[in-house]
Amino acid sequence: MANKTTAEKLATIQQGYTLDGATIDLGAAIVDGEVHKEAQVRLPLSMMNRHGLVAGATGTGKTVTLHMMAEQLSTAGVPVFLADIKGDLSGLATAATASEKLTARTAGLGQEWSGKNFPVEFLALGGDGNGIPVRATVTSFGPILLSRIMELNDTQESSLQLIFHFADQKNLELLDLKDLRSVIQFLTSDEGKAELENLGGLSKATAGVILRELVGLEAQGLEKFFGEPEFDTAELLRTAPDGRGVVSCLELPSLQTKPMLFSTFLMWLLADLFEDLPEAGDLDKPKLVFFLDEAHLLFNGASKAFLDAITTTVRLIRSKGVGIFFVTQTPKDVPADVLGQLANRIQHALRAFTPEDAKALKATVSTFPVSDYDLEETLTSAGIGEAVITVMNERGAPTPVALTRLRAPESVMGPSAEDLVRSTVASSALLVKYGTAVDNVSAYEKLSGHAASSTGAAAPGLPPVPASTSSYDVDAEARRIEEEILGRPSSRPGPQLPPVDIPPVPAPVPEARRSGTQDDGGGLGDLAGTLGGALGGGLKSMARSLGTQLGRELMRGIFGTSSRRRR
Repeated sequence: MANKTTAEKLATIQQGYTLDGATIDLGAAIVDGEVHKEAQVRLPLSMMNRHGLVAGATGTGKTVTLHMMAEQLSTAGVPVFLADIKGDLSGLATAATASEKLTARTAGLGQEWSGKNFPVEFLALGGDGNGIPVRATVTSFGPILLSRIMELNDTQESSLQLIFHFADQKNLELLDLKDLRSVIQFLTSDEGKAELENLGGLSKATAGVILRELVGLEAQGLEKFFGEPEFDTAELLRTAPDGRGVVSCLELPSLQTKPMLFSTFLMWLLADLFEDLPEAGDLDKPKLVFFLDEAHLLFNGASKAFLDAITTTVRLIRSKGVGIFFVTQTPKDVPADVLGQLANRIQHALRAFTPEDAKALKATVSTFPVSDYDLEETLTSAGIGEAVITVMNERGAPTPVALTRLRAPESVMGPSAEDLVRSTVASSALLVKYGTAVDNVSAYEKLSGHAASSTGAAAPGLPPVPASTSSYDVDAEARRIEEEILGRPSSRPGPQLPPVDIPPVPAPVPEARRSGTQDDGGGLGDLAGTLGGALGGGLKSMARSLGTQLGRELMRGIFGTSSRRRR
């Protein structure tokens, strides 16, 4: 390795990155301290659904790398999804202006640069920001993802799954949080006592704790993220009239106050895409590239069932033409089972200020192929806008490791003007579709008797129960239930309840999937195993019953998700 000349090292990189099909140009290789524009480092467009990792310490240029890749994907006609955590990515909608420093950099890379803007759709979770509101119904979000937001333990998660199962059987639509609250209040009331007993594995104590956590979500103002109209994830697959891919930019202005919600919502988007998209096989270019920023938030404190579901989604969504790039600080932020599926690696500089940092550095180096670089030294000395890269070539083999000076974006590296963002949102066709929240007849109305008086529709076999009319009443009711159960004043966090044995529940008749959805092919074994683990003790027998039918239909998805479009 040390005996190679600069020319030999360059030849290795040039040969490894000589590709036949369409590519994303990442930059020029740095060999022996010099940038060589004749050694261009590229990523095959056809391999982007093999997923990837963009990692590096804070301030090393990860966001600019996403920006640059999103531009080229859009130009190639590939839609892109980005989570805009710092507000910098809205600059994709504004053409950049050349400067002397920029021109010198791009010339040194052999980049033909010109300022451009790109088709951007601005989104915001629940309308928390300037973008088009993105909402999910509670039933679509599913019990597993909702349990993660509520930070329920395994027993409580299994119990929440039984509550969803009950609502599905009784045609009690769970559209927003008040619907779920109403179902739980019914089950813990005198009127619902018989139904609670029929569920078997659901105790009144656990239902009361779930109700308390649900009230906590409402107190934090999270109810606006759930409801209708539900966002159709097919909107992420659009192209502009000129053929360029639309960049869907999800604004996350208050990530730090609700990190679990945001990371889990991103997983819902992926899970919904997985359930909707047909098998596609190997394509010349992906249908969508999904950049999942701050990926460590997704995995922190995750249960084994949740991690298994993520792993299965990442493994199987590739065949549906979707590429996922996880963006985080170090590879150790991503579980090994997921990391092993990320074929394309863009590693920015790492710091080794502490023993823990040094350990992470050694672990990162061990994940790269043998190369002509001293990677420990290279990764700690790389400059801003430089990264160590290896990707999968068109034959499915890893390319040579190359320290690369990355290309410069052609749109503004920073936020677009707020007036531009607002005018883009105001002129969007999606605003008409999703801009105004609606409150259709659902579990809340049926159980409170509102539906019976207004439409004549009521849940079959269920009497109406009084509905709370304020957050104070809801909180008081939740605490009353808890205190009645525990025999002492309510407190948060509440005392740890003993585990509840949940007997198997007979499998219901699966809901028919939307026509035209293709089978999941060779991944059915993975899906069946993951579904059984993710559903928890209360519904494992249901997973076993559904195992032979997974090729035709799924009552709920890997995460327990269930879109109304598929019901």
